Amino acid sequence: MTVSVNVSARQFLQKELVSRVAHALSESGLDPQYLELELTESVIMQDLDGAIATMRQLQEMGVRLSIDDFGTGYSSLSALKHFPIVRLKIDQSFVRELPGKDDDRAIAMAVISLGRQLNLKVIAEGVETETQLAFLRDNACNEIQGYHYSRPLKSHDLEQLLSQPFVWPVAAAALVN
Repeated sequence: MTVSVNVSARQFLQKELVSRVAHALSESGLDPQYLELELTESVIMQDLDGAIATMRQLQEMGVRLSIDDFGTGYSSLSALKHFPIVRLKIDQSFVRELPGKDDDRAIAMAVISLGRQLNLKVIAEGVETETQLAFLRDNACNEIQGYHYSRPLKSHDLEQLLSQPFVWPVAAAALVN
């Protein structure tokens, strides 16, 4: 199971980020391939060359990277092709009114298509309804995240849920492989 961690702008811009991640992996014993750091596009665009260098160092360690809240920041499509990322996350502001709002529908479909063309997984954030889920499934979104499957859980409740013998929907939230 992958552990996803949001990295703040302040954290990402610190010179010791790579060493801190290495230290955390060493202390926890987590294999780097199971760590995914989520970065917002606005953070990356503050210092594009520096961001790409940091991202490449993390990638070389085996850490996976994703762009969180995609579509709300300032990245250009030309910059996107240089990011060593594995996943785009469609911001919940574009998911909230799916499939009813034409603009949100168009943006969601465009991000899904873009991700597929770049060989990236696409995850939709903020999925709360069966209608949203059906739209995303019909449009080949890879994964979903949101209250449709579960509200945030305390660690004890999560452990209990994950130990159940059935396949847990959030862990198996892949819509399209």
